[in-house]
Amino acid sequence: MKLLLCWVVVGLWAGANSAAAAALPGGPFPVYRHAAEVQSACERGLAGAKSRVAQLERRRGDDRWITSMDDLAAYIEDVSGPIFVLTTVHPDKAVRDATQACELRWQDFDSTLKQNEKLYRAARQVKPRDAIEREFMKSTLESFEDAGVSLPPKQRRQAKALQDRITALAQQFERNVRDEVVQVALTEAELQGVPPSLWAEAKRDATGRVLMTIDDATYFPLMRNATDATVRERIWRADTNKGGEANLKLLAELGRLRLDYARLFGADSYADFTLRHRMAQSAARATRFLGEVQQAVGERERAEVADMRAAKAQALGQPPADVRIERWDAVFYAEQIRRVRHAVDQEVFRKHLPTQESLLLAMRMIEMLFGVKYSRIEGVPLWHPDAQAWAVSDAATGQPLAGLIVDLYAREGKGSGAFVWSHRNSATRLKRLPQAVLVTNFDRRGLTLEDFGESLLHEFGHSVHNALSRTRLVSQGGTNVLRDFVEAPSQMLEDWIYERNVLDLMREVCAACPPIPDALLAQAKAAKRFGLGTRYARQALYASFDLGMHGAGAPEPMPLWARMEGATPLGHVAGTMFPAGFGHAASGYAAGYYGYLWSEVVAADLRTAFDGRRLDPAVGKRYRDSVLAQGGQRPPQDLLRAFLGRDTNTQAFFEDLKR
Repeated sequence: MKLLLCWVVVGLWAGANSAAAAALPGGPFPVYRHAAEVQSACERGLAGAKSRVAQLERRRGDDRWITSMDDLAAYIEDVSGPIFVLTTVHPDKAVRDATQACELRWQDFDSTLKQNEKLYRAARQVKPRDAIEREFMKSTLESFEDAGVSLPPKQRRQAKALQDRITALAQQFERNVRDEVVQVALTEAELQGVPPSLWAEAKRDATGRVLMTIDDATYFPLMRNATDATVRERIWRADTNKGGEANLKLLAELGRLRLDYARLFGADSYADFTLRHRMAQSAARATRFLGEVQQAVGERERAEVADMRAAKAQALGQPPADVRIERWDAVFYAEQIRRVRHAVDQEVFRKHLPTQESLLLAMRMIEMLFGVKYSRIEGVPLWHPDAQAWAVSDAATGQPLAGLIVDLYAREGKGSGAFVWSHRNSATRLKRLPQAVLVTNFDRRGLTLEDFGESLLHEFGHSVHNALSRTRLVSQGGTNVLRDFVEAPSQMLEDWIYERNVLDLMREVCAACPPIPDALLAQAKAAKRFGLGTRYARQALYASFDLGMHGAGAPEPMPLWARMEGATPLGHVAGTMFPAGFGHAASGYAAGYYGYLWSEVVAADLRTAFDGRRLDPAVGKRYRDSVLAQGGQRPPQDLLRAFLGRDTNTQAFFEDLKR
């Protein structure tokens, strides 16, 4: 099963009126057309940052130290944030190579900054004046200490060298996946069952075979619909082996280097070193949590696999005992079961959910719930013609709140998956407006209901977190929260698409779009229940593997994965190498992938406040004020208690699994 991570004529409604010549809130996004421009901007940005650090070194740990440190953070965001964004979206490989080279220089700057003894000594003298400053100083001191500032000189140098090497290897891992173009040549006969609109305009090879590029926009339509099992196997293997042997070696080295890093601080594993500052607090607690999830879904997963085996046996005219469900069968037969039991074919939703209009629907939903307004800004120069600029403002006052850039469609060289870069965060003390970039890899033919909820609404939720943050300090703005909480506000919104009153908003943004019939929506809601066991078990497996490879001893990733996947009902397919494309374990979520499930439990609890009131502006305002606006200036547990009126718990999540 493919791992899910964290663009039609625009039908504008009154809430998204064109605002030609308007400025993008948060300032213009720099557009680099040549590698030399990136290199020049990188030099200027780093020189400016180093100058500001020198000034900060002369300041004692007085009552202005916090704001001075936060001023530096704001400057770094402005000069480095766009460069990091462009690494994943810029169409020119030379520019992407230049931004990646610049990223390494910023990593060197960051690791040096966090080992700055003068700043650390000054930080320890600061006396926070309130809870917000206490939270800031807690995370600041932890970041200094986790970078090795308190280590003896020799170990401190080792820590910096290790961190810089880890960054370089993780970057290479991501580049290998992003720049690899995976194509499978198929005859039209082999594409039986696949909607012709998916492949009719694809390039052909010399023999006339269709060259299918396997990316986010094509993988699931192919796997759900291709009736030829050998075709599904070829597609699945090609996607599963993305990154190849080179990335397996990189991942193994990353695991060893992270263990070496953790041991400099006396930790038994990198997982323990990392998780001690998060909601889970330890690898043991995260592992227990994953065990609880696995226990809750295990029976359901086995039953779903048995159902898929029965469906395959019926299709082949064989006894179920003689049939095995292969990895490349799972998506196909799960879809067949949904179609037979619930008369739901995800492909039929594309005509109801054109891609651009789906974006407008998501915006209209957020407008209704949180009292904001989205306005399209024309004529803003960006990195690709598909990218579009938006302004977010407060509906009641008209005050600008944030800028948003959206890049919807798949293309060669673009990072896979769907994600949000909160490259600029808010700070009320500076009257600083935030700005984010939302990136997806959607099909231009339209979205499935799953695309809308699990990708668009999820990622849009991150952009909303960025836009509605009203923190005093930049460093605490938006999604600058604990890693095992950051997904919760987005995951909470995913099933809003199954609400009739939400879907009815499509009439406001696209009068010509045919509404989803009530019967079809009811069938889709029922159909989404099938596969929950398989889905959550798979997520628990990913998370357990991530913790395992970052555990004591840093075991070799591939044997560990083969053993762990081999213990599942579908087993492991020899010769395949899923870890080679598992970017979360290589970089940002290293030892933290459990956070997706952890956050999903929190999201289920948050959702209880909206039961029967999914578009209630009163609940939305309370949530906006008590959770989204707070960013990371208060601990997640405090935000949840303020919104829910009680401590958060796991009841809603586990009760839902029993349905």
